[in-house]
Amino acid sequence: MDNKDSEAEIHPLKTEDVKPQENHENSVERRIVSKQSSRLSRLSRWRTAAFFISLFLCLIIVFAFSFIIPCPERPVSERTWFRNYDNAAAYQFLAIEDVNEDKVQDVLFAFKASNGSSSFNRSCLDEGLPSPCAFIAAVSGTNGRALWERPAAEEVEWMECGIKQLGGAEAPGCLVVGKPVSLTAVDLRTGKVQWRQSSDFGTNYTVLTPVSVIPDVDSDGVQDLIIFIATGDKIKTFIHSGKNGEQIGSTGSLNVDGKARYIRLNLDSSSYFLFYTKNSLYAYSLKDLYSAATGMEIKLPSLEQDPQWEKNIDRTMHRLSLLSSGDFRYLAKIPGRSRENILVVNSEMATLINAQNLQTLWTLNVSHVVREPLLGYYKPDVLGIILESEIGPNRKKVMIVESGSGAVQWDLKLNSRAESPGPATLSTADHRSAFLIWGEYQVAGNETRSRAPLQKLYLFHPSYTNVLLELRNSTDQIIAFNATLFERSRHACYVLLRGPQPNEEPGSVSLMKRKLKEDVSESRVIWLSQVAVDSEQYVRDRLYRMRFHSRV
Repeated sequence: MDNKDSEAEIHPLKTEDVKPQENHENSVERRIVSKQSSRLSRLSRWRTAAFFISLFLCLIIVFAFSFIIPCPERPVSERTWFRNYDNAAAYQFLAIEDVNEDKVQDVLFAFKASNGSSSFNRSCLDEGLPSPCAFIAAVSGTNGRALWERPAAEEVEWMECGIKQLGGAEAPGCLVVGKPVSLTAVDLRTGKVQWRQSSDFGTNYTVLTPVSVIPDVDSDGVQDLIIFIATGDKIKTFIHSGKNGEQIGSTGSLNVDGKARYIRLNLDSSSYFLFYTKNSLYAYSLKDLYSAATGMEIKLPSLEQDPQWEKNIDRTMHRLSLLSSGDFRYLAKIPGRSRENILVVNSEMATLINAQNLQTLWTLNVSHVVREPLLGYYKPDVLGIILESEIGPNRKKVMIVESGSGAVQWDLKLNSRAESPGPATLSTADHRSAFLIWGEYQVAGNETRSRAPLQKLYLFHPSYTNVLLELRNSTDQIIAFNATLFERSRHACYVLLRGPQPNEEPGSVSLMKRKLKEDVSESRVIWLSQVAVDSEQYVRDRLYRMRFHSRV
């Protein structure tokens, strides 16, 4: 304190000079801080305004989508619907396609009548056809409403839908093979005729089905069609343009030794057609068939020949030395790891052949198989083969066979009519399948053979290996049966087409779609063994809650 006072006394002006300087510096600092605060304040106001403007815009968007812009309506599918036609007859044909592009599958079928339904009021005379004639119709899968109907031919020999680019259209189409001989391409969406061509198939012929779609061989940008016609011991080959239906080249002729059927096998870069009769098996590459019909060679990546197959084909008769014995009943394509394999079924056994080296993979003793094999999944993602074989008068055995090993995974014996529909499968979310089987189950020891078997529909799922659900009992004549998911991974339904056939007296034709869960909730639980692991209601509830899955 003394030092400071003394210094002030010695230098009185020094302290007076320092104070104005400090005051000046403080005022400058205050002005700088004031300017910075002003800038920050303006920036804060802008940020606040931007926030509230963004919030306001978000609220406007939410309000618009919630109340102003309507959400797309999802079609509400009825659980069960019927469509009836009086004084008609039904063909054995059912197709499931999305006709009206509402993401719900629809039903296409064919019937014979003098007039269509009242929805369209179409008659045979509208297309210049004699009455009665064959109509093709598309029905909505949601409610059974008729989407379109069209008189197509005097009689329908075969009909195939879902053919892409048919007639050059963007939408898929349906090909109708009619009698007298005619080929008609119909737009799947509208039912309009894309083209109609007559063809000379000869007399007393049978169309080998299905019709095969082949690569574009006439360079018009649309894939083409190959049709096989059986007449006696010959098979005629017709190649038609998918764009306008005109025949490409001339008619080819193949020699066989009896009534023939065929399957098409797609290898890596080639296609082979396997024709089989009771005693013989014939193989033709698509390249051979095209050359025989047109007399020309064509070079396309998908028209190559497989060297391994060509070694096993007799070049004179085109017989394929696949098995030493004949007696062929069915041939079926079975997906393998790298390519399709061949299941050969004769009267005594089933044999799976490796399509790459034509070697036997496994054999299974099974006699008198009565219908074409069907595929499904007993184990998760392990492909199985469903075989139905006759084991006595009005008796059949249903087997699920593992495709990789040939081991029998499950089997069931049923009473069955000769005209009962075949089985169907639906993929479930646990990567297995639900199996729908027709017949009549009777407990061992209580069999009655005096009456004709009833037609009952059963559901089996591998989660309950000792349980059957009896879904329905039908006394009507069933013409066609199918089961599918009407929406992606949901709405599992089955479709029944009932009524007289075209060679019978006309009557009432009924088309029905029914949701599977409706029958599951009201089903009767049948225990295949004496051990009941759960209550019947618990089993029904669990299978009712079963989810489904659309496989790619």
